[in-house]
Amino acid sequence: MSVRNFLLNIGALSLDDLQALHSGGVTLSIPDSAVEAIRASHAIVAKAAAGSAAVYGVNTGFGKLANQRISNAELDTLQLNLIRSHSVGVGEPLAPAVVRLMLALKAASLARGYSGVRETVVDTLLAVYNAGLTPYVPSQGSVGASGDLAPLAHMTLALIGEGEMLEDGKRIPAAAAMAKAGIAPLRLAAKEGLALINGTQTSAALALHALFSFEPVLESALVIGALTVDAARGSDGPFDPRIHAVRGQPGQIDVAQYYRALLAGSEIRHSHEEDDDRVQDPYCLRCQPQVVGACLDQLRHAALVLLREANAVTDNPLVFADTHEMISGGNFHAEPVALAADAMAVAIAEVGAIAERRIAMLIDGSVSRLPPFLTSNAGLNSGFMIAHVTAASLASENKSLAHPASVDSLPTSANQEDHVSMATFAARRLQAMIANTAHILGIELLASAQGVDFLRPLKSSAALEEAHGLLRAACLTIMTDRYLAPDIERATQLVRNGALSRVFRSIPGLPALWIPV
Repeated sequence: MSVRNFLLNIGALSLDDLQALHSGGVTLSIPDSAVEAIRASHAIVAKAAAGSAAVYGVNTGFGKLANQRISNAELDTLQLNLIRSHSVGVGEPLAPAVVRLMLALKAASLARGYSGVRETVVDTLLAVYNAGLTPYVPSQGSVGASGDLAPLAHMTLALIGEGEMLEDGKRIPAAAAMAKAGIAPLRLAAKEGLALINGTQTSAALALHALFSFEPVLESALVIGALTVDAARGSDGPFDPRIHAVRGQPGQIDVAQYYRALLAGSEIRHSHEEDDDRVQDPYCLRCQPQVVGACLDQLRHAALVLLREANAVTDNPLVFADTHEMISGGNFHAEPVALAADAMAVAIAEVGAIAERRIAMLIDGSVSRLPPFLTSNAGLNSGFMIAHVTAASLASENKSLAHPASVDSLPTSANQEDHVSMATFAARRLQAMIANTAHILGIELLASAQGVDFLRPLKSSAALEEAHGLLRAACLTIMTDRYLAPDIERATQLVRNGALSRVFRSIPGLPALWIPV
């Protein structure tokens, strides 16, 4: 894989930038202006460390122990103990793409020059990222306030050579991995441990990971939803732009345009424009712009929130070199990420929920006017009967997972940290929901393609025929009952791996899925 140089646009990273950081294959550096800002803020911390006044995070304890004064001789030990004591995470390790984002986002945040760390801290973060090293970070243990303390502590523990790295899925000593890469372990100075573990970089990285993971699934949902319209010989009238213009919801307007483009030129649609006694289609067909468009609006809002958070400074206290001040605040509280992740959860669940309803419609011959359960010899064959049951179970599971995490706050640190965001779980649970929705869509893809096969020799639009062909290259038409689980997995791969996304993106003139910023 080729590697390209990537200069971090400190404080102004775009979504495209974040996707590149998430994917890897880049070598990171920071501009000279950032180096100047880092040095200026560190000078303030160095002065405070040498002084006699109590400064939180520099010469005091942490959390409930903030009133405990630490001697100057023990300041470095204070930071080291902080990392060791806070490395208490449990559960499966975070995915390498998430950890890559954590490293990059933390480096970008510290490089803004409001955290008081030395250049070597940022340099070490960048060196570990650039070497392709993945700190071992357990996925559970953060409540998303006072920063993502446990996961960021595990990341930092690796940077100082005491933790572990993941290599080919196995845990190895971080010191050995860093030595092999020619990276010296970081030795923490005043405030640096606190700056590294205070912040929302884990929850933000998890939420961005979900946003990027769901993008091809959402694009696939649009393609598959359009294919189902044709399979059910539905009308494209509900996608008329005038309907959506008078409501004015931007996501709805865009989704209606997506469907018009996907269905353009369909022979199946033209075949029933006249002499069709049906007056209106079920909601799962004609209300797709209203439902999926509302989901798109929520996801676009979440993307903007996460973009701001990715560029933010979220540790504490903050250093303002221009006025020579250090001010304690609460930017580490991840409520913006928690609420964005909860909105994403509802949107992901709803995309799956309406897809499940479309499957139910297709297998109901009284509504779709297709053979019952999409099989030619219903009774002897069960067709898609139980495949729909699987989709229903996944949609129901997503309903439970969509419960907002942000409303569940448990006080910690002896009530010093008495309201927390639960942002880390809010974002982490999105991967399970995306997997569920992708499987529902995989089942719908099989069902809609089967429906179209019953309408041959009529053809759908060029785009939808391409999507149909992709599926048929992986899964043959279901003539009689057979082992369907492998077909579902292959169809779901098309949903997740970008194959259907490329069909969607090949249509010229469509509005961007995410709003450019």
